[in-house]
Amino acid sequence: MLISLSDFHTNWGYIAAGISGIVGLWGILIRRREPPPQAFYYGVGLAISALLLQIVIGVIVANGGVDPGNQHVFYGVVIAVTLSFAYIYRSQFRKRPAMYYGLLLLFTMGLAIRGILTFGGNF
Repeated sequence: MLISLSDFHTNWGYIAAGISGIVGLWGILIRRREPPPQAFYYGVGLAISALLLQIVIGVIVANGGVDPGNQHVFYGVVIAVTLSFAYIYRSQFRKRPAMYYGLLLLFTMGLAIRGILTFGGNF
């Protein structure tokens, strides 16, 4: 059975938000003085990759004729800008990487959930 790109975008949104939330919570729960384990960094990479894939697929689907609504697009753009700023300021994350990446991923999870809930909505 073939799944359409639009259906993949819909289902992957829940997965990307869930991965971001789980890894973000993991980062918050790591003690301050402990360095995060290597697996945490793999989780961060997985969460960010899932979000970026979701954004790319969303752009492709929107160019294919689906009207997602202004609010849905807005939250996708805010996620992209947030990840861009995180990349720019990545050297600051070295001070307390678990906390900073945890907060980043929890914030992007909230944006993703908000984006999911506003599909089809306009300002």
